[in-house]
Amino acid sequence: MFPFPPMPLGQQVMPFGLPFMPPANDMFGKTQYKYVTPDGGPPMEGAVPTGSAFDPPQPGPFGFPGNCVPGAIHPFGPPNLFIAQPCPFAPPPAFAPAPAPTLYQCTSAPPVYSVGPIVPAAPAPTPATSSKIPPPPPPPSHSFGGTNDERVEPVEGNRVKGQLATFPDNSAGYIFEDENVTFHLFHQNVLLKYPPVNNVVTIQGEPFTAQHAPCSMTFAKLIQRIDCITRAEKHPPYDKCGYPRHGIGIQELLDMGHECPFTMATQMQQSFSTAPATTTYNAAHPVCALGPEEIIYTSELIRSVWPEHTDLRFKTITLEEPPKAQLLPYFQAQREGKNLPHIDRKAFTSYYIRNTDRFHEAVVNLSTGKVESNVRLGPNIHGNGDYEEILLVEKNALEDEGVKAEIAKLDLPEGSIVCADPWIYGSDGLQDDDRLYQVFMYMRDPSNSSELDSNHYAFPLPISPVLDCNTYKVIRIDLLPTGKDNTIKPTTAWKPTPTNEYIYEHQDLRKDLKPLHVVQPEGASFTIEPTGNNTMQTISWQKWQFHLNYNAREGPVLFNVQYDGRPLFYRVSLSDMNIPYADPRHPFFKKSAFDLGDAGAGAMANNLQLGCDCLGHIQYISSTVADDKGSPVPVDNCVCIHEQDGGIGWKHTNYRTGRAAVTRNRELVLQTIITVSNYEYILAYIFNQVGELTYEVRATGVLSTQPIDHDLCGENGEGVPFGTVVHPGVLATHHQHIFSLRIDPNIGSLTEGNQLVYSEAHAMPINDFNPHGTGYTVSDTLVQQSAGLDLAPDANRVFKIVNPNQRNKINGKQIGYKIMAPPFQKILSAPTSFNYKRAEFSSNNIYVTKYADRELYAGGWYTNQSRGGTGVRSWADRKDDVAGGQNGEDLVVFVQFGINHIPRIEDFPVMPCEKISVHLKPVNFFEKNPGLDVPPSEQGFNKSTSAEEARHQQGGTVEGKVGGDGCCDSEGGMASVSAKLQKVEV
Repeated sequence: MFPFPPMPLGQQVMPFGLPFMPPANDMFGKTQYKYVTPDGGPPMEGAVPTGSAFDPPQPGPFGFPGNCVPGAIHPFGPPNLFIAQPCPFAPPPAFAPAPAPTLYQCTSAPPVYSVGPIVPAAPAPTPATSSKIPPPPPPPSHSFGGTNDERVEPVEGNRVKGQLATFPDNSAGYIFEDENVTFHLFHQNVLLKYPPVNNVVTIQGEPFTAQHAPCSMTFAKLIQRIDCITRAEKHPPYDKCGYPRHGIGIQELLDMGHECPFTMATQMQQSFSTAPATTTYNAAHPVCALGPEEIIYTSELIRSVWPEHTDLRFKTITLEEPPKAQLLPYFQAQREGKNLPHIDRKAFTSYYIRNTDRFHEAVVNLSTGKVESNVRLGPNIHGNGDYEEILLVEKNALEDEGVKAEIAKLDLPEGSIVCADPWIYGSDGLQDDDRLYQVFMYMRDPSNSSELDSNHYAFPLPISPVLDCNTYKVIRIDLLPTGKDNTIKPTTAWKPTPTNEYIYEHQDLRKDLKPLHVVQPEGASFTIEPTGNNTMQTISWQKWQFHLNYNAREGPVLFNVQYDGRPLFYRVSLSDMNIPYADPRHPFFKKSAFDLGDAGAGAMANNLQLGCDCLGHIQYISSTVADDKGSPVPVDNCVCIHEQDGGIGWKHTNYRTGRAAVTRNRELVLQTIITVSNYEYILAYIFNQVGELTYEVRATGVLSTQPIDHDLCGENGEGVPFGTVVHPGVLATHHQHIFSLRIDPNIGSLTEGNQLVYSEAHAMPINDFNPHGTGYTVSDTLVQQSAGLDLAPDANRVFKIVNPNQRNKINGKQIGYKIMAPPFQKILSAPTSFNYKRAEFSSNNIYVTKYADRELYAGGWYTNQSRGGTGVRSWADRKDDVAGGQNGEDLVVFVQFGINHIPRIEDFPVMPCEKISVHLKPVNFFEKNPGLDVPPSEQGFNKSTSAEEARHQQGGTVEGKVGGDGCCDSEGGMASVSAKLQKVEV
């Protein structure tokens, strides 16, 4: 009946020939019930009944006719365990306490004994001690794998008190109350603690985990549904992950038609290890990104809670960052050279049941092998796109017969190649529960259709299919407005337009550009210490030190940033970005891209090439992300690290002596480049030698285009007010690029709080002290509550993050860092629009919130077709205390910056880089200029050459030479000027 694996030598045999092995130590949590729904929904947890071992019995979970812990007899233990004799069948217990069970066997067996006082047999429940049995549930709404696995209606009752529970998330699955299985799972040390007496083990008040599952299925199917356990049919003694088999106890209560409840112990396959992840994966630091093995392990653990052959589509597998309360002591121990506390390695994953709308998120403890949570999300929450999905959407859109028919109406030139550009559907308030793609159509240059890199954005087509993500089929085809209003015009034959390519082969390249070499003959000045299978880097450069993490959503993330050993920032990352478009017509009004939440900066990163994307002495960093199958995918050369010259760092010339003191500003650059469909973003952290950190964005790539009537183009064309004609028949609409930089500070200390203040400069009133009206002062205002705040250029408002517990030794001011962000036009979409509601970070320059774990993404965790209410604006609206009295608070600052991109024809066919930066600069943090110890800039060090000397060497003439060999030489610089002054003085 049961296909059990072969029994290892030396293992004892239980009745029915079942081998026994106790479960692994610490495989389950303590003093909790944990019930996992059949579809992997959220667990319902509650405290195990407490009291002495022989207190009056407590009610157990539904399906177990008696008490769970105090004094309960569990025939689960060492060899020769047997099944006891039959007892009268009883309805499930309700809220009233029920006596402890006596376990029976369907055949003859020795009498039952227990350690200590014998627990009385359980009489059949009477009306006074049992409540009405719940009615059968309605038919389930979904079924797959041959088993009804969920129902949408909430179930009345509370299983922790003896009946089924109503789960908080009503979109989760539920267990049927008419057929149940209860699993009582104990630690190995518990089983060893209580030796058998006459082949019976009595376990007194020990921690355990009880789990439920429906039993209207085969035993093999039932096994598949146990949390963290895979099928019993796996015969090898070790699974492919290398983890040993362990035993587990099962108490099964069959349906009302059966007479013999029974207990068994059997050998199962555990899909987890009790070894710490740091040993298994060499993950030496808790913020190391997941390595390939951990990604595989995570996906295997998630699959293990589902029936075999359930096809999962993974959207994210990434590090579940430890809570800050755990990481700060770890960082502090690092600083002090003490023993490092253990922190479990965990992974976060989101996934679909493939080709359904059933979207889940889960947290997996890689150190213990547990699936700690596994929650089905609501119907209007959608996962991000992924590469394979985009390719599938493109393919299915182009192969759809309806799309082909619409393309045929355009009468395109023979041999034309049509391209599909899938976009996240956006939110319209009508179809947000359905995950959709809006696909815009283009074609390659018909005069050179074999060119794979043809700029198809120069040839937009007026049709746009919409695909459903459950079936990946076209559900409708939108015809696009091409005039000045919403009018949809009849499809007509395509009108030829000229070529407009950006690739080199189509350009007449300049011939007068001479080589520029960036050479560091002694190598770079930075050091990189790889950690955890090279999944994290500790970087040191010019008094800076920090950890570099990388994930699929944010790309590069900085942890524990320090300067000269002093803490500055706990975590810094690009939190979100949004690109809302200005065309108010259908379907364009929904164009509002969230490139991090919808696609992912880390997942979309380029493979950076030496001499192209980064110049100089380059160190590349590679990482790993997960694909839709839960397998690791390398992201090669996703970050380049190099030094660059940032111009003069500081300089002064004493005009009396003519001596110039000058240093060059060496910078360390960590750069990544992402391509999200048409756009590129060059994202960089830039460190300098005076304690300043800059986050820089350069926007480039190709404009997202759409068709426009030819009579609106040309010298006499009117165009449209919401866009720019950039090519005959091609419109580029206005749009905004809004970025959110998340700064989690720990200025000056890992243990002290920080505050946010803003400084403003105001003119002094004209009075006796200021009779000429020239005076002005600066005042500081402390931000007391979480809020959205704005810059005020007219008052020179500057936001500063300060440590109120530390003051500068010279001037007594609080140490801090100021935020220098460029002013930008906030989102222009109306507050009633979904564009505004979704982009929660877009309406203020600054947001300050009180720290909370997992509040990482300014637009919310899931941005695909989101509707708002889950981002930083909502967090700020809590009005939390962010001042923290005199000692400061654990706060987070979100800095918004951006571009209102009014396209110009010079932006096409490819856009020159548009650069914007946010600077974090020390304010009263040091006692003097921290760059004074930077060596002077000298020609002997930097090997600069004179153009005049070069021309002379090539046969030219040199008319004169100014200064000495070095710019800091006392005889160079302004020496000749000084001499003239001296002569005048004489």
